[in-house]
Amino acid sequence: MSEFHVDRAQVRRHFGDAAQSYEKHDALQRETQELLLDRLNFYLETPSLVVDVGAGPGRGTALLKKRWPKAQVVALDAALPMLRQAKRHSAWLKPFQRVCGDATALPLADHCVDVLHSNLCFQWIDDLTALFAECVRVLRPGGLLVFSTFGPDTLKELRAAWAAADGHPHVSRFLDMHDIGDAMINGGLRDPVLDVDRFTLTYSEPRKLLEELQGLGATNTDSTRERGLTGKSRYRAMLAAYETMRRDDGRIPATWEVVTAHAWGPPPGQSRRAPGGGEIASFSVDSLRGSRRR
Repeated sequence: MSEFHVDRAQVRRHFGDAAQSYEKHDALQRETQELLLDRLNFYLETPSLVVDVGAGPGRGTALLKKRWPKAQVVALDAALPMLRQAKRHSAWLKPFQRVCGDATALPLADHCVDVLHSNLCFQWIDDLTALFAECVRVLRPGGLLVFSTFGPDTLKELRAAWAAADGHPHVSRFLDMHDIGDAMINGGLRDPVLDVDRFTLTYSEPRKLLEELQGLGATNTDSTRERGLTGKSRYRAMLAAYETMRRDDGRIPATWEVVTAHAWGPPPGQSRRAPGGGEIASFSVDSLRGSRRR
């Protein structure tokens, strides 16, 4: 698996700053939300608890509440300003709860969640082992995890333009679908299914893409990024390099590789792969009571 580290404090700060502008720029997020709604059709039960991880301003959470009006639906996000914005989507007749928390340390009891949903949040988490361990911990056996995340071809044009200008990372790195799938299996999730879709959005000029990324809070979070201001000459060189990619219709392209996936909470005691090889199975103490021979 690729080694990179995300500056989690930077992620939280940037998304907090973008809380009020986020929905002006979220066309792609709305598209990927539709992909996730289709995957929810695999869940044939009536859920009691549905949790939206990385809920942002709560539009997706409201759709989950609309789908399952009798369920307890929770919007969870690490950026408190996002949750304040989410109040606008929490209808009086169909309200949902808002909780500030981290995806790798969910403030939830073990095996309490029927549906765990996340739209374009997991790419900001570099510790997939901790992430999927938490998913397994909170999911009921047979509960559904459904999520979307970015793949490595995301913003490849912007990455190439910056590479032509200097040698520093200016675009966050994202994991391959196979790495994500391996991490899901290693974490103990059952029957994972992953797909990749590619979207190309176009802009009148490179600056419009950069304005959109800032408005979404989706800026470079790589912990190895260059600190300090980027020089004007390098910035102009990047813009010039991007201009050479202008299409025949006169528009600037930006590729987004989107991985969508779903998997199921494992039954009690299902083994999972251990670091370094081998497998680990866990059982509750109560399930072992009375099993010893007398």
